[in-house]
Amino acid sequence: MSSARQVALGMGLVVALATSMAAQQPDTAKQDITPREKREIRRDTREVKQDRREIRSDRRELRRDVKEGDKAEVRRDKRELRQDHRELRGDKRERRQDVKEAKKP
Repeated sequence: MSSARQVALGMGLVVALATSMAAQQPDTAKQDITPREKREIRRDTREVKQDRREIRSDRRELRRDVKEGDKAEVRRDKRELRQDHRELRGDKRERRQDVKEAKKP
C-alpha cells in the first residue's frame, strides 16, 4: 500500500471515530430546562387534559339533549363545546411555546 493511501485511510478512520464520538455526546439543550420551566409545562399539560375532560362532558350533554329534543339546551351545549375547543387550542399553543422556549440554548 502506498503511503498516500495509508494517510487517506488513516484520515478517514479518524473522521469516522470523531463523528461517532460526537453522536454519543449528551444533548445539552435538554439539560438546560429549569425546574420553573418544567412546572410551567406540567401545568399546561394538566390544563390540556382538563380541557379534554370538559369536551367529553359537553359532548355527553349534547347527545343527551339531542335525544330529548331540547333545542335551547342543544344550542347552549354547542356554544360551550366551541368554547372548550378554543381553550384547548390555546392551551396546546401555550404548551408548545413553553417547550420551545425551554429548549432554547
